[in-house]
Amino acid sequence: MSGVIVLIAPLVAFLAITWVWLIVAAPLLPAAPAGILYALGSRICHQISERSFHLGVAQLPVCARCLDIYAGFAIGLAVAVSATSRAGSRSQTPWGLTPRAGVAIGALPTAITVIMEWVGLWHTSNLARAIAGAPLGVAVALVVMAG
Repeated sequence: MSGVIVLIAPLVAFLAITWVWLIVAAPLLPAAPAGILYALGSRICHQISERSFHLGVAQLPVCARCLDIYAGFAIGLAVAVSATSRAGSRSQTPWGLTPRAGVAIGALPTAITVIMEWVGLWHTSNLARAIAGAPLGVAVALVVMAG
């Protein structure tokens, strides 16, 4: 089974990185592939313009928080795959945390920004939303690799 993981993990990391690049490149793509990306984005994200990064005048297909959750996931997978291939064994959840605890800790920055917005204490910027989303993506990637 570990041989299958060794083969599949780099492919999943490649696909995650490709997904992030496609999201960022969507405004520059021809209409048909861009339309598919925006349609996919509408199924997984609210796509609120004020909460999204823009490339020039064109909004990306997902919001800033979603973009960095995906980017964090891609980076986390790439780092975990690299570390696993060097160490020759499967990754463990960092600091011996259970998967649930690892994801909960990774989700804290996102949860804090969401709660602060909901209660009206802080109107976060897109950069803050993105920075808060990345740890959640990394945590999920590390749990996936540890599993």
